[in-house]
Amino acid sequence: MILKALSLLNYKNFDSKSFIFNEKINCIVGNNGIGKTNVLDAIYHLSFGKSYFNPIASQNIKHDEDFFVVNGDYIKDNNPEKLVISLKRGQKKVIKRNGKAYERFSEHIGLLPLVIISPADRDLIIEGSDTRRKFIDTVISQSDKSYLEHLIRYNKILAQRNALLKYFALNHTFNKDTLDVYNDQLTDYGTKIFEKRDAFLKTFIPIFKSRYKTISNGKDAVELAYESQLFENTLDQLLKNSINKDKALQYTSVGIHKDDLHFNIDTHPIKKFGSQGQQKSFLIALKLAQFDFIKTQSHVNPILLLDDIFDKLDEQRVSQIIKLVDDENFGQIFISDTHADRTENAVKQVHQSYEIFKL
Repeated sequence: MILKALSLLNYKNFDSKSFIFNEKINCIVGNNGIGKTNVLDAIYHLSFGKSYFNPIASQNIKHDEDFFVVNGDYIKDNNPEKLVISLKRGQKKVIKRNGKAYERFSEHIGLLPLVIISPADRDLIIEGSDTRRKFIDTVISQSDKSYLEHLIRYNKILAQRNALLKYFALNHTFNKDTLDVYNDQLTDYGTKIFEKRDAFLKTFIPIFKSRYKTISNGKDAVELAYESQLFENTLDQLLKNSINKDKALQYTSVGIHKDDLHFNIDTHPIKKFGSQGQQKSFLIALKLAQFDFIKTQSHVNPILLLDDIFDKLDEQRVSQIIKLVDDENFGQIFISDTHADRTENAVKQVHQSYEIFKL
């Protein structure tokens, strides 16, 4: 799969900008604040229907403008694919594939597989469990439509159950039969989600460890551990056991929306005991493992975005990463960097064609 051309209109800091891309490596270079990351984010936007860096859609419109448009021309399985994302202030975002608008954005996920590696990934380490669950869900959803559908339905039912608990508290009432309806649906979808997360991580963790070993030259022992209340009991039983607590809290305190992923280095949390370089290597290994998993599942080389990847890594680790991408197993790669010379010297080591775009 190749992104041949990209055009931006009123997107973030760009009024109008177009690119014709190389099939292998594309380097976006320039000073800080000039919009390098915004180019990569536009490519991400085309794959996921949203920004990686700013979830508030209207804030991706250029200041003092009323709309944005992002166009992408792809070749996938030797067939052209044209994607257009547009948004007008006060209106809903529109995503069109080959001229036809999607009725539901979820139908688009997985069409254009993509992995991004960015300094913003550090949120996976320092932020709460919802960030790490989102990572798991993003990886699985790109190759499993039913998983994404179950997740959407689970979250909708969860919101309804929470609203019911608030209603009970406000009106000093309780209806077990109504609550049981939500419990049954949560149990159905939640159990399916848990089983797929568990199966995914059993496959994913060895891939991640192999990637980390290569990047770090085998210096550190790393672990990923999946935490879920469903290892202890069925979701149906957990919901029944927590009813008094849930009534007091006025929200659902158990379920797969409480799952987490623990990141450890030498048996200790990497958040507290990992150096900056170790943390960055951990995250890069995590994302390269994501690439490997999606490629295996979809039989397509995902587009790989490397945003500001060379900062805070020593030369040895950068060299290891460059060697990894000097591989036919990778498809099209986009790199952003502040130092044009550094980027060009790095990609010259790679036996692939490349293009440098100076902003």
